[in-house]
Amino acid sequence: MFSSQEYLDRKTGPYGIGRFSYLQSLVTEYQDIDDQEAKQQVLANLANFAYDPINYDYFRKLNVLDLFLDALDESDEKLVEFGIGGLCNCMLDKQNKEHILQNGGVALVINCLSSPVEETVLSAITTLMYLVTNDSKQEITALPVVECMLRFSRSLNKRLSNLAQVFLQDYCTRAQVEEAREVQQQQQQQQQPHPLSEQVS
Repeated sequence: MFSSQEYLDRKTGPYGIGRFSYLQSLVTEYQDIDDQEAKQQVLANLANFAYDPINYDYFRKLNVLDLFLDALDESDEKLVEFGIGGLCNCMLDKQNKEHILQNGGVALVINCLSSPVEETVLSAITTLMYLVTNDSKQEITALPVVECMLRFSRSLNKRLSNLAQVFLQDYCTRAQVEEAREVQQQQQQQQQPHPLSEQVS
């Protein structure tokens, strides 16, 4: 009886080749092609493969995690969306998580919180929660991040507000949330227009 790994090694991909070779062909295609839409599609395919833990050894051998991380710095919002989606999909694996933490992943994921794309922001929040460790928690729950989560928690978008509330409740202390709330209140007061002084005729 074959193990799941042996079985998958024997399966063939769309081009009649093994799983590893197919993933390798996707990585090569992503790196070589200039067409932006085709690049987006390849990265989306790789992100979908990140759902399956059986692919993680292949991902590490092919540096797919670094490819996802590099995508977070792209100006193309679709590449950012698929890059953070791919990371989010494979964060339950301990080795993947360590690799992201050791390669500046936290800062890159935090930057995704300012994206105008809803799915990117949702994936970023989820990924940050997966990345919390004793060593990374201070960076992940820094004041600017907590302020951002407070704003999201008041969003009319229920998916966004619910996820932000989970982040605040499960990963932040009351003191951190209160500090962020006070900073926001001060900013709001500073933004209020001052009444014009009366002019003496």
